[in-house]
Amino acid sequence: MSLISTRGLSRDFPVPKRTMFERAGTQTALHPTDLDIEAGEAIGIIGESGSGKSTLVRLLLGLDRPTSGTVSIDGKTVDAAASARSLHWLRRQTGLVFQDPYASLDPRMSAGQIIAEPLWALGIEGDHRARVREVLTQVGLKPEMAERYPHEFSGGQRQRVALARAIAHRPRILVGDEPLSALDVTVRAQILELLDELLQTEDLTLIMVSHDIGVVQNLCDTVAVMKDGRIVERGATHDVLLHPQQDYTKRLLAAIPVIPAGTAGDGTST
Repeated sequence: MSLISTRGLSRDFPVPKRTMFERAGTQTALHPTDLDIEAGEAIGIIGESGSGKSTLVRLLLGLDRPTSGTVSIDGKTVDAAASARSLHWLRRQTGLVFQDPYASLDPRMSAGQIIAEPLWALGIEGDHRARVREVLTQVGLKPEMAERYPHEFSGGQRQRVALARAIAHRPRILVGDEPLSALDVTVRAQILELLDELLQTEDLTLIMVSHDIGVVQNLCDTVAVMKDGRIVERGATHDVLLHPQQDYTKRLLAAIPVIPAGTAGDGTST
C-alpha cells in the first residue's frame, strides 16, 4: 500500500460574475487526479505557474477541501473538513518548509520557540528543549542559537531554522514548497546538501514543488510534470529529464537557460 494515495482528486474554484448579465462560473485548478507516492520516495512536482502544483499539495496536506475525490495517508482518509484536533494525526505525519525564509518565521518568537511549536501543538511528550538543541545541531546551527530571534539570522540560517521546525516532531513526510528559490546560489547549494542528508538520516518521504529543475534533478527519484491542472508526465527523474515523452515537458526543459560552452571563465574580453 502506498504511503500517499489520491483517487479522482479535483478542485474547482468559483469565478465571480464580472457583469450583472454574466453567469457565475467555475475554474478548474486540478482535474481528477490519481497519484501514488511510496514510503521513502522523493518526488518532484514541476510545471509553470498556475499548473496546479500548489493546489495539489494543499489538498494532500488537508489545507483545502477537494471538489471531488479522496486523499489517504498510510491508508487513512484525509478529511479537510474535520476539526484541527481531528487532523493532529496528519500534522504529526507531515512537515512543511515554505518558500520565503523571511515571511515563514514569526519575528516575535525565538528560534527555540519556533522549532518547539509543533512539539507542544501536537502534544508530543519528552524534553522539548533537548529536542530543539538536537535538531539545531542536525541542520548545522549551534544549540545556543535557540535564543536568537529571526532578524538575527541570515536568509540561509532562517531556512535552516524552518527545516528544524519541519522535522522537530519526526514526521514521515517532508513537503518543500519552493524552499530554495528565495536563496542565493551559494546558500541554495548548502541547503540542497542539507536536505539530501536529512532524507537519508531521517528516512523521509519528500514532496518537492519547484520551478528549479536542478533541485529536482539532485533530490528526487521521480518527477511529475503538471500542466493546466493535470499530471501530463510522470516517471523516474533521469528518464523524464533526459528523454521526455510529452511535448509540454520538452518545451519546459528547453526553456531552461544554458550557458554556451566557452563563454564562462574563458579569459576572453571584448
